[in-house]
Amino acid sequence: MPNAPQVPVRVMRAAVRGLVRPVLGPRLPVGLQRRWLELVTGPTPLAEDVDVRPGRLGGRPAEQLVPRDGDPGRSVLYLHGGGFTIGSATTHRALATQLAAATGATVHLLDYRRAPEHPFPAALDDALAAWRELAGKADPRHLALAGDSAGGWLALTTALQLRAAGEPLPAVLGLVSPWLDLTGASWPEDLSDPMLRPSWLRRCAADFAPGRDLTHPELAPLAADLSGLPPMVVHVGSEEILLPDAVRLTVAARAAGVPVELRRWDGLWHVAQASAGMVAASTTAVTALGAGLGARMG
Repeated sequence: MPNAPQVPVRVMRAAVRGLVRPVLGPRLPVGLQRRWLELVTGPTPLAEDVDVRPGRLGGRPAEQLVPRDGDPGRSVLYLHGGGFTIGSATTHRALATQLAAATGATVHLLDYRRAPEHPFPAALDDALAAWRELAGKADPRHLALAGDSAGGWLALTTALQLRAAGEPLPAVLGLVSPWLDLTGASWPEDLSDPMLRPSWLRRCAADFAPGRDLTHPELAPLAADLSGLPPMVVHVGSEEILLPDAVRLTVAARAAGVPVELRRWDGLWHVAQASAGMVAASTTAVTALGAGLGARMG
C-alpha cells in the first residue's frame, strides 16, 4: 500500500456527506454526476506494485490490475457500483488495485454499459459475456466474481444466470454493500446514510429497468433460490441504508446451504472500501475482503 497521508474516518465521512451525497440526487443530470464522481475519486491513491493495463472482456473495456508478485492463475472479475448509471473504471481503479494487492490476483475491472442509455439487460449481458470469456481461459476454481453496490446486484444475478444455464461458477462471490432490492422496500427514510438517498436510488432503478416490475424474479435476486451458489463474502457498513439487503441475503443464502462470511463494518458508510489507501479502516476492510476471496480461490 502506498504511504499516502491518512485521513481520519470522521473527516472522510464528512467529505462523503458534503461532496458526494448532494450530487447523488434525482434532479441533477446523470452526465454531471458521472463527471463529478470521477473528479472526487481522483485523489485516491493506487496500490503500490500493481500494474494498470488496458484490456477487454466480452467485447467491453476491462482494465487489468496486475500485482507484480501475484499469482497469474487467479483472477477476479470486478463489477463497479454506481446505481447502474454512474461509476466506471476511472472511479473504481484505486479500489480495484487495492483489491488486487490484497488478493494477489489479477482484477479485471469491467466497464459495462450503463443506464439510462443502455437499460436492463445490457449491463447483465456484458457481465455474463465477460465472465464467459474469462472462465474460458482459466480454471473457474481460481476465479472470483465481485462487485459493489449495483455491481453486487450484477455479480449475484450473473451467478444465478450461470447456475441456471449449467455453466461454470466462480469459486467465490464478493459483494460489497450490495444493492439487491431495487424496490427500496427496506430503505429507511432517515438521513443517517452519509452517501445514499432513497430518491436517487429510486431514479436509478427507474432508469435501469424502465417500466419493468422490480419484483419480477429476473430483477429480484433476493427472491431467488440461492442453493448451489458459490460461497459468499459479504461486506456492508453499519451506517448505510443498504445494510438490510446484505443481512437478508446472508439469511437466505445460509438457509439454502451456501456458506456466507458477513462482515459488518461499524462506523463505515456505503462502499467505504473505495477509500482504501487513505483511510485506515477502509484499507483494513479491503485487506479482509481480499483474504476472504483469496482463501476460497484455490
